[in-house]
Amino acid sequence: MKKIYLFFLLFACMSALSAQQRYIDPIFTDVSVTSNVVYGVNATVIAVSVAGQAIPQPLVMDVYTPDGDNEVDRPLVIMLHTGNFLPPSVNGGCSGTHKDADVVHAATELAKRGYVVASADYRLGWNPVSPDATTRVFTLINAVYRGIQDSKTCIRYFRKSLDSGDPYGIDDTKITLWGFGTGGYIALAAGTVDTITDSYIPKFLTPLGPMVIEPINGNVEGTTVGITVPGYPGFPVGDTLCYPNHIGYGSDFALTVNLGGALGDTSWLDANDPPMISYQVPTDPYAPCGIGTVLVPPPVNLPVVEVMGACTFQAMANALGVNDAYASVEYIDAISDIAKSRNGDIEGFFPFPSSDPTEGSPWSYATSLEPYGVVGSNCDTGSVSAHVYLDTILQYFLPRACVALGLGCDLTGIVSTEEILVSQEVGFVMAPNPSYGEVALQSREDRPMLDIQVYDLNGRLVRNVANVSQSAYTLQRGQLPPGMYVVKVRFEEGFVAQRLVLN
Repeated sequence: MKKIYLFFLLFACMSALSAQQRYIDPIFTDVSVTSNVVYGVNATVIAVSVAGQAIPQPLVMDVYTPDGDNEVDRPLVIMLHTGNFLPPSVNGGCSGTHKDADVVHAATELAKRGYVVASADYRLGWNPVSPDATTRVFTLINAVYRGIQDSKTCIRYFRKSLDSGDPYGIDDTKITLWGFGTGGYIALAAGTVDTITDSYIPKFLTPLGPMVIEPINGNVEGTTVGITVPGYPGFPVGDTLCYPNHIGYGSDFALTVNLGGALGDTSWLDANDPPMISYQVPTDPYAPCGIGTVLVPPPVNLPVVEVMGACTFQAMANALGVNDAYASVEYIDAISDIAKSRNGDIEGFFPFPSSDPTEGSPWSYATSLEPYGVVGSNCDTGSVSAHVYLDTILQYFLPRACVALGLGCDLTGIVSTEEILVSQEVGFVMAPNPSYGEVALQSREDRPMLDIQVYDLNGRLVRNVANVSQSAYTLQRGQLPPGMYVVKVRFEEGFVAQRLVLN
C-alpha cells in the first residue's frame, strides 16, 4: 500500500513563499501535446513468432510544450515508460506505452515549468517465461540494447530537427534521458554503455560468444545495419535487426534520471558518463536497490541476472566524479534534507522507503482499472498518492537539473551560498595521499581551517573535527578502514573538498 508522508506537503508551502521562476515553478498554465510523432523506424522482435522475422516498427512519441512560451532554446527531457519490455496485453495491462499516466503527469508538470518533454515508445520483446536461464538473460540484454538504440535515435531526431527550422525550440546541449521502471534500465545503460564491448562481461557471454554482436544487432547508437547470420537463434538468415536512423547527428545527452530500474553492471561506470539522479524503493523486490538479481514480476517470479541499483551505483558515481556537474553545490532545502536523512548523505539519490514488500514504484498509477482494455487488469488508480510521489521527485530533480544543465536558476534558499574553493586559493595541501596512517592538512597562515569533515564512499560522515581554527592540522586515521574518502575543509570564504585514499 502506498503511504503519503505528511512532510511532502511542505512543497506547496515552499512554492508559495518564493517568486515564480522558470524551470523551478509551474509558470505556464496550459500545455500542448503533439501526439504520435514518428521519430524513427527500426526492427521489432515482438511479433517474430507470428511473422517469422523481425519487422519494421515506427517509433513514436508525444511531445509536450508550454503554451505561450517565447523561449526557443529550451531544455529537452526524453521520457521512457515502464512495462517489463512487454506490451500491456502481455504485462498485465497497467503500463507499457508512452501514454502511461505517470509519464503523462510528469511530462505535463515539466512542460509547465518551461521544459520540452518527449514521451517516447521503444521496441519491446523478450522471453521472461523461458525455463532456460540463458535464454532469459540473452533476450533481456538484447531488449535493453534495442532500448539504448531507440533512445539515442530519439536524441538524434531532435538534433536533426534543428536543421529543419527547430520546430520544438530546444537547446540540444541540455538533453535529459529519463526512465520509469523498465525505462530506467534503458536510461542508465544509454548513459554508461559506450561501446558494445562493454557488454562483454561473463554474465552476458555464452559458450558461443557475446549475447550482443555488433554486425547482428547494430552499434550502440543504432546507426549501423544489423543482419542475422546462419545459426543465430530465433531469426532467419539475413534478417535485419537494426535500421540506421538520422546518421551524422550526435547521440550524447547531458543528464540521466531513473525512477527504479537498475544498472546492468557497475563496470559500465566511468568518469565521462553523464550525471545521474536516481529514485528507488530500497526494498524493491524486482529491481534490487543494492546488488541483486532481477526478478520477473508475478506470477512468473523467475530470476534473470545480477544488476546494481541506486543504493550501490550512485555512491560509486559520486566517487568517480560523474555527478560533479550538479553535486558541486550544497543543497539546503527541505527535500534534500529528507533525502540525506534516508540515503546516508549520498547526493543524487532519493530513496522512497516502503513497508510494503511488494512495492517497487509508488509513483505509478493508471487512469482507470483497465487503461489499455486488458480485461481484469485491475490497475492502481491512486492518482493522489502517486502525484505526491511524482511531485516530490520533481522537487528533488529541478534544482539539480538547473545546476547540471546550466539553466541559470535563482536557487536562493535551495543551495548554500558557501563558495566552493580551489585549493590554491587558500594554499590547501593534504599529504601523504594515498596514506597508510595520519594525514597532514596545511593551508595559508592567513586562511585558517575552520572545521573538517571526512565522508566515506557511501556519503556517510565518518569523522567530524570542529573548531580547528588553525592553518595546520594532523588528521588521525583511527579505525578508518582502507578505501577512498572525501575530505571537506571549511574556510571563512567557502570550502575545499578533496579525495583521500587510505591504504
